[in-house]
Amino acid sequence: MIKATEQDFNQISIFNGINERTLELLKAKAFKVKLKKGELLFYEKQKVNKIYLVLHGRVTMYRNSEEGQKRVVYILGDGDFVNEVIFDDLPASINCEAFQESCILCFYKKDLLEIMAGDFQLTRTIINSMARKIRRLYRQLKNTVPIKMDKKLSAKLWKLCKDYGVEVEEGTLIDMNISITYLADMLGSTRETISRCMKGFEKSGMLKFIGKKILVRDPKELSIYFRGRE
Repeated sequence: MIKATEQDFNQISIFNGINERTLELLKAKAFKVKLKKGELLFYEKQKVNKIYLVLHGRVTMYRNSEEGQKRVVYILGDGDFVNEVIFDDLPASINCEAFQESCILCFYKKDLLEIMAGDFQLTRTIINSMARKIRRLYRQLKNTVPIKMDKKLSAKLWKLCKDYGVEVEEGTLIDMNISITYLADMLGSTRETISRCMKGFEKSGMLKFIGKKILVRDPKELSIYFRGRE
Protein backbone atom coordinates (compact mmCIF):
# COMPACT_ATOMS: atom_id res chain seq x y z
CA MET A 1 0.00 0.00 0.00
CA ILE A 2 1.17 3.53 -0.83
CA LYS A 3 0.16 6.49 1.32
CA ALA A 4 -1.97 9.06 -0.53
CA THR A 5 -0.50 12.57 -0.72
CA GLU A 6 -1.81 16.12 -0.60
CA GLN A 7 -1.15 16.35 -4.34
CA ASP A 8 -3.34 13.30 -4.95
CA PHE A 9 -6.30 14.97 -3.24
CA ASN A 10 -5.74 18.19 -5.18
CA GLN A 11 -6.47 16.18 -8.36
CA ILE A 12 -9.91 15.02 -7.16
CA SER A 13 -12.61 17.51 -8.10
CA ILE A 14 -15.37 15.34 -6.62
CA PHE A 15 -14.19 16.41 -3.14
CA ASN A 16 -14.60 20.11 -3.93
CA GLY A 17 -16.91 21.65 -1.35
CA ILE A 18 -16.02 19.14 1.35
CA ASN A 19 -15.00 20.94 4.54
CA GLU A 20 -11.36 20.99 5.59
CA ARG A 21 -11.82 18.83 8.67
CA THR A 22 -13.42 16.07 6.59
CA LEU A 23 -10.69 16.35 3.97
CA GLU A 24 -8.03 15.93 6.65
CA LEU A 25 -9.79 12.80 7.92
CA LEU A 26 -9.97 11.42 4.37
CA LYS A 27 -6.29 12.14 3.77
CA ALA A 28 -5.34 10.38 7.00
CA LYS A 29 -7.18 7.20 5.97
CA ALA A 30 -6.46 7.10 2.23
CA PHE A 31 -3.91 4.97 0.42
CA LYS A 32 -3.43 4.07 -3.22
CA VAL A 33 -2.65 1.11 -5.42
CA LYS A 34 -1.28 1.00 -8.94
CA LEU A 35 -2.72 -1.29 -11.60
CA LYS A 36 -1.23 -2.47 -14.86
CA LYS A 37 -3.43 -2.72 -17.94
CA GLY A 38 -5.69 -5.77 -17.61
CA GLU A 39 -5.02 -6.23 -13.89
CA LEU A 40 -8.08 -6.99 -11.75
CA LEU A 41 -8.97 -4.66 -8.88
CA PHE A 42 -11.71 -7.02 -7.68
CA TYR A 43 -13.90 -9.72 -9.16
CA GLU A 44 -17.55 -10.74 -9.08
CA LYS A 45 -18.67 -12.46 -5.85
CA GLN A 46 -15.55 -11.31 -4.01
CA LYS A 47 -16.07 -9.89 -0.53
CA VAL A 48 -14.63 -6.38 -0.79
CA ASN A 49 -13.96 -4.22 2.26
CA LYS A 50 -12.55 -1.17 0.49
CA ILE A 51 -14.07 1.71 -1.45
CA TYR A 52 -12.12 2.70 -4.56
CA LEU A 53 -11.85 5.93 -6.54
CA VAL A 54 -9.93 6.39 -9.80
CA LEU A 55 -7.10 8.83 -9.16
CA HIS A 56 -5.89 8.67 -12.74
CA GLY A 57 -6.34 6.21 -15.57
CA ARG A 58 -9.42 4.21 -16.57
CA VAL A 59 -11.03 1.01 -15.31
CA THR A 60 -13.61 -1.27 -16.87
CA MET A 61 -16.59 -2.63 -14.95
CA TYR A 62 -17.90 -5.80 -16.58
CA ARG A 63 -19.84 -9.00 -16.06
CA ASN A 64 -19.51 -12.39 -17.74
CA SER A 65 -22.50 -14.16 -19.25
CA GLU A 66 -23.23 -17.83 -18.59
CA GLU A 67 -21.44 -18.53 -21.88
CA GLY A 68 -18.38 -16.65 -20.63
CA GLN A 69 -18.87 -13.63 -22.88
CA LYS A 70 -17.70 -10.34 -21.36
CA ARG A 71 -20.21 -7.47 -21.21
CA VAL A 72 -18.81 -4.06 -20.31
CA VAL A 73 -21.15 -2.02 -18.12
CA TYR A 74 -19.06 1.08 -17.33
CA ILE A 75 -15.78 2.69 -18.20
CA LEU A 76 -14.72 4.87 -15.27
CA GLY A 77 -12.05 7.55 -15.29
CA ASP A 78 -10.34 10.22 -13.21
CA GLY A 79 -12.32 11.16 -10.10
CA ASP A 80 -14.96 8.43 -10.42
CA PHE A 81 -15.96 6.28 -7.47
CA VAL A 82 -15.73 2.62 -8.49
CA ASN A 83 -17.71 0.53 -6.02
CA GLU A 84 -19.67 2.68 -3.58
CA VAL A 85 -22.51 0.17 -4.01
CA ILE A 86 -20.72 -2.24 -1.62
CA PHE A 87 -21.95 -0.23 1.36
CA ASP A 88 -24.74 -2.85 1.38
CA ASP A 89 -22.24 -5.46 2.74
CA LEU A 90 -22.93 -7.91 -0.08
CA PRO A 91 -20.21 -9.45 -2.29
CA ALA A 92 -19.23 -7.59 -5.45
CA SER A 93 -21.72 -8.11 -8.27
CA ILE A 94 -19.32 -7.05 -11.01
CA ASN A 95 -15.66 -7.35 -12.07
CA CYS A 96 -13.28 -4.41 -12.24
CA GLU A 97 -10.07 -4.38 -14.27
CA ALA A 98 -7.68 -1.69 -15.45
CA PHE A 99 -8.42 -0.56 -19.00
CA GLN A 100 -5.01 1.10 -18.97
CA GLU A 101 -2.28 1.71 -16.41
CA SER A 102 -4.12 3.33 -13.50
CA CYS A 103 -3.74 4.59 -9.95
CA ILE A 104 -6.60 3.95 -7.53
CA LEU A 105 -7.34 5.78 -4.28
CA CYS A 106 -8.57 3.42 -1.53
CA PHE A 107 -10.44 3.72 1.75
CA TYR A 108 -11.45 0.95 4.09
CA LYS A 109 -15.24 0.87 4.07
CA LYS A 110 -15.43 1.14 7.86
CA ASP A 111 -13.26 4.27 7.88
CA LEU A 112 -15.22 5.97 5.12
CA LEU A 113 -18.58 5.23 6.77
CA GLU A 114 -17.35 6.80 10.01
CA ILE A 115 -16.26 9.95 8.17
CA MET A 116 -19.54 10.09 6.22
CA ALA A 117 -21.48 9.94 9.50
CA GLY A 118 -19.98 13.29 10.47
CA ASP A 119 -20.40 15.13 7.16
CA PHE A 120 -23.58 15.03 5.10
CA GLN A 121 -21.91 16.85 2.19
CA LEU A 122 -19.56 13.89 1.71
CA THR A 123 -22.51 11.50 1.97
CA ARG A 124 -24.40 13.50 -0.66
CA THR A 125 -21.36 13.45 -2.95
CA ILE A 126 -21.29 9.65 -2.81
CA ILE A 127 -25.08 9.39 -3.26
CA ASN A 128 -24.81 11.59 -6.36
CA SER A 129 -22.09 9.32 -7.73
CA MET A 130 -24.39 6.32 -7.32
CA ALA A 131 -27.27 8.23 -8.92
CA ARG A 132 -25.20 8.99 -12.03
CA LYS A 133 -24.40 5.30 -12.44
CA ILE A 134 -28.09 4.38 -12.09
CA ARG A 135 -29.02 6.91 -14.78
CA ARG A 136 -26.38 5.42 -17.07
CA LEU A 137 -27.88 1.98 -16.51
CA TYR A 138 -31.34 3.29 -17.41
CA ARG A 139 -29.95 4.64 -20.68
CA GLN A 140 -28.26 1.31 -21.38
CA LEU A 141 -31.58 -0.51 -20.95
CA LYS A 142 -32.70 1.05 -24.23
CA ASN A 143 -30.01 -1.02 -25.93
CA THR A 144 -31.54 -4.27 -24.67
CA VAL A 145 -34.57 -3.94 -26.95
CA PRO A 146 -34.30 -5.72 -30.32
CA ILE A 147 -32.73 -3.09 -32.55
CA LYS A 148 -30.08 -3.61 -35.19
CA MET A 149 -26.50 -3.83 -33.99
CA ASP A 150 -25.34 -1.04 -36.30
CA LYS A 151 -27.72 1.35 -34.54
CA LYS A 152 -26.56 0.15 -31.11
CA LEU A 153 -22.97 0.69 -32.20
CA SER A 154 -23.65 4.19 -33.51
CA ALA A 155 -25.28 5.09 -30.18
CA LYS A 156 -22.31 3.72 -28.24
CA LEU A 157 -19.78 5.57 -30.40
CA TRP A 158 -21.76 8.80 -29.98
CA LYS A 159 -21.63 8.33 -26.18
CA LEU A 160 -17.88 7.68 -26.32
CA CYS A 161 -17.48 10.90 -28.31
CA LYS A 162 -19.46 12.75 -25.66
CA ASP A 163 -17.50 11.28 -22.74
CA TYR A 164 -13.98 11.00 -24.16
CA GLY A 165 -14.01 13.03 -27.37
CA VAL A 166 -11.33 15.59 -28.18
CA GLU A 167 -11.97 18.12 -30.93
CA VAL A 168 -9.36 17.93 -33.71
CA GLU A 169 -9.16 19.40 -37.20
CA GLU A 170 -10.83 16.41 -38.89
CA GLY A 171 -13.60 15.89 -36.32
CA THR A 172 -13.80 14.31 -32.86
CA LEU A 173 -11.13 11.88 -31.68
CA ILE A 174 -12.22 9.32 -29.07
CA ASP A 175 -9.21 9.68 -26.79
CA MET A 176 -8.75 6.08 -25.70
CA ASN A 177 -7.23 3.01 -27.29
CA ILE A 178 -10.24 0.92 -28.17
CA SER A 179 -10.33 -2.30 -30.17
CA ILE A 180 -13.08 -4.02 -32.14
CA THR A 181 -13.07 -6.75 -29.49
CA TYR A 182 -13.61 -4.21 -26.73
CA LEU A 183 -16.50 -2.58 -28.62
CA ALA A 184 -18.02 -6.04 -28.97
CA ASP A 185 -17.67 -6.55 -25.20
CA MET A 186 -19.40 -3.24 -24.57
CA LEU A 187 -22.38 -4.24 -26.71
CA GLY A 188 -22.58 -7.94 -25.90
CA SER A 189 -21.93 -8.83 -29.53
CA THR A 190 -19.34 -10.75 -31.51
CA ARG A 191 -16.14 -9.30 -32.88
CA GLU A 192 -17.15 -10.28 -36.42
CA THR A 193 -20.47 -8.43 -36.24
CA ILE A 194 -18.92 -5.24 -34.87
CA SER A 195 -16.12 -5.42 -37.44
CA ARG A 196 -18.69 -5.51 -40.27
CA CYS A 197 -20.57 -2.55 -38.81
CA MET A 198 -17.38 -0.52 -38.36
CA LYS A 199 -16.30 -1.21 -41.94
CA GLY A 200 -19.69 0.08 -43.07
CA PHE A 201 -19.23 3.29 -41.10
CA GLU A 202 -15.71 3.68 -42.50
CA LYS A 203 -16.92 3.22 -46.09
CA SER A 204 -19.57 5.89 -45.55
CA GLY A 205 -16.89 8.29 -44.29
CA MET A 206 -18.41 8.64 -40.83
CA LEU A 207 -15.25 7.53 -39.02
CA LYS A 208 -11.81 6.02 -39.36
CA PHE A 209 -9.15 4.46 -37.17
CA ILE A 210 -6.02 6.47 -36.38
CA GLY A 211 -3.72 3.94 -34.79
CA LYS A 212 -5.76 2.41 -31.97
CA LYS A 213 -8.10 5.40 -31.65
CA ILE A 214 -11.30 6.23 -33.52
CA LEU A 215 -11.80 9.54 -35.33
CA VAL A 216 -15.45 10.47 -35.89
CA ARG A 217 -16.09 13.03 -38.62
CA ASP A 218 -19.19 14.45 -36.93
CA PRO A 219 -20.85 12.88 -33.85
CA LYS A 220 -24.18 14.34 -35.01
CA GLU A 221 -24.09 11.90 -37.93
CA LEU A 222 -23.96 9.02 -35.45
CA SER A 223 -26.88 10.49 -33.53
CA ILE A 224 -28.93 10.83 -36.72
CA TYR A 225 -28.03 7.27 -37.73
CA PHE A 226 -29.33 5.96 -34.40
CA ARG A 227 -32.31 8.24 -33.77
CA GLY A 228 -33.23 9.26 -37.29
CA ARG A 229 -33.75 12.84 -38.44
CA GLU A 230 -36.07 14.91 -36.29
